[in-house]
Amino acid sequence: MAQNEGGDGGGGGGDSKKSQSKDAKQEQLPVAHPVKEQLPGVQYCINSPPPWPEAVLLGFQHYILTLGMTVLIPTIVVPQMGGTNVEKAKMIQNMLFVSGLSTFLQSLFGTRLPTVVGGSYTYMIPVMSVVQARRYSSYSDPYERFTMTVRGIQGALIICACFQMVIGFLGLWRNSVRFLSPLCVVPYVTFTGLGLYHLGFPMYLHRYISPKKFKFDRFAVMFSIASAWLFAQVLTSSTMYNNKPESTQNSCRTDRAGLITSAPWVYFPYPFQWGSPTFNYGDTFAMLAASFVSLFESTGTFYAAARYGSATPVPPSVISRGTGWLGVASLLNGMFGSLTGSAASVENAGLLALTRVGSRRVIQISAGFMIFFSVFVISDVAYFPFESGKFGAVFASIPLPIIAALYCIFFGYVSSAGLGFLQFCNLNSFRTKFVLGFSFFLGVSIPQYFKEYYQVKHEHAGWFNDVLIVIFASHTMVAALVAFILDLTLAREDDAARDDSGLKWWEKFSIYGSDVRSNEFYGLPCRLNDLFPAL
Repeated sequence: MAQNEGGDGGGGGGDSKKSQSKDAKQEQLPVAHPVKEQLPGVQYCINSPPPWPEAVLLGFQHYILTLGMTVLIPTIVVPQMGGTNVEKAKMIQNMLFVSGLSTFLQSLFGTRLPTVVGGSYTYMIPVMSVVQARRYSSYSDPYERFTMTVRGIQGALIICACFQMVIGFLGLWRNSVRFLSPLCVVPYVTFTGLGLYHLGFPMYLHRYISPKKFKFDRFAVMFSIASAWLFAQVLTSSTMYNNKPESTQNSCRTDRAGLITSAPWVYFPYPFQWGSPTFNYGDTFAMLAASFVSLFESTGTFYAAARYGSATPVPPSVISRGTGWLGVASLLNGMFGSLTGSAASVENAGLLALTRVGSRRVIQISAGFMIFFSVFVISDVAYFPFESGKFGAVFASIPLPIIAALYCIFFGYVSSAGLGFLQFCNLNSFRTKFVLGFSFFLGVSIPQYFKEYYQVKHEHAGWFNDVLIVIFASHTMVAALVAFILDLTLAREDDAARDDSGLKWWEKFSIYGSDVRSNEFYGLPCRLNDLFPAL
């Protein structure tokens, strides 16, 4: 009996060991990553600024990046308007001043997100239509043609700015955004980055150096631009580009921007410096289409910036408030004679991911740099004769391929922010797969058709064709609309479908007061929420 009891006891011990080994194996099995409402790994979120020295350097880095689009648009447009390098330098300073002012207003009273507001490439099609209009070709004096063209662009921008402010401040955009689900947001935000692929180029850099300190990654933009710019300067000074094609010299030389010698020593941007705006209904309709598309693209950037700022998803009322202030930014562009409307900067949202710093203060510092380098003097001329116009023009002379290489990284980060919302969706659902696959495919295919065939066939065909091209050539708008319509019509009233699209999780962020963290991230300063409550 004793032996039997001992044997039974041994058998029981073996069973317990087997169960323990099974439990250990189960613990070692890979598990799915948990859903994160706020992105982990961000070292400084919206409300947690880094130390002042580091914040100033990071703000300066955002400023340098903003110069890319700021320089690109006038470089393309101003010569075709009849302007010289002097007008181009003034236009860059105007755009930089308005970008700084608009960024500060957006971070203070708009979405309160760490987003830079800059010139939008979406407006290029209607702007070029104004530039090439027949009514301006009769002017023989290039400067007169330039001023008349600027006044025509100003009038169209002012009207479309009023349209944006009405949509934003009256809450019309809020009512539309409330129908979005995480499934809709995936192609929305993803194509906000992918839709600008034509501004970069494929690039791969092998990491021979693996720095131990994250400081090198955090200030990678400054290191990359400084080294590449110095290399371009050496090649320019050594006459390596002298026998190269003209297009190569214009892109790669550091002395072809025509800005350093043309920038005025003292320049204060002021409204309507080229005269009163003029209005044309065709230009206005085309510009209104561009402003509507820019609202779509800016909304996607807002979602990406909130993610990389480690904030909760942006409430619809906050997005609507932000689009209203984008209208104010476009109004300032129209008043100061800038060449394009405003939108939230995609590349600066990607820089938040690279640096892992989503601090609002950093963006406000970058806005200060924009205003500073477009208006104020650096120091006493007797000791350091570089006023903001000259000093800002030095940074604006950075060869555009350097900026294009950086865009490849930042646009990729913004696209991945959209893919991050897939964690809230059921990827095993065939409905989810269809909505994603179909919206992604059409988001690439339809704009490609309009850019490659329709735009070429109907060039100079009038304002109505400009409206169609602006709308359907936008990857973001096409992908977002397709995903929105499919998600809204494919049995959303079914509880299982709502759960698959992540709508049940998303609903608590659709109303401002339903999450206690909303006021922490998006609340207005100086108790302005009491006067302008978010809904």
